[in-house]
Amino acid sequence: MDNEVAAAPSQGTLNIEDSKTHEVRSVHYEASGKCYKVVDGDTIWVEGIGKIRFVQVNTPERGEPGYHEAKDYVKEKCLGKTVYLDIDDKKHYDKYNRTLAIVYTENLDINRELLNENLAEIMYIPPSEFAKGTV
Repeated sequence: MDNEVAAAPSQGTLNIEDSKTHEVRSVHYEASGKCYKVVDGDTIWVEGIGKIRFVQVNTPERGEPGYHEAKDYVKEKCLGKTVYLDIDDKKHYDKYNRTLAIVYTENLDINRELLNENLAEIMYIPPSEFAKGTV
């Protein structure tokens, strides 16, 4: 499947609630599509867009403690559902040609929730549209 961002033209805003602070904020997304595969806790496949890497978070790799918990969390929240992407405007792709984005469901910021649930660590690689530690 092509990793072309323009393939999913839908844009809009969502109201997202932080599960830790219960703060509700309005966020903009630039693309959306159905998540049809979860690779691990920080990488998914989205119809019409391709492989997505959750920006600014890093989850354990296969064989490391916490791998299954992070992957299962993302499966529960994303698999088979529409996800909404705020694509990093300063760096669209990583070195593996995965689209870098904050991933939202209808009411959750999955990147932030992975951190809130202690399933991921912050990983900041500049340049990025998103300030360090803001995800």
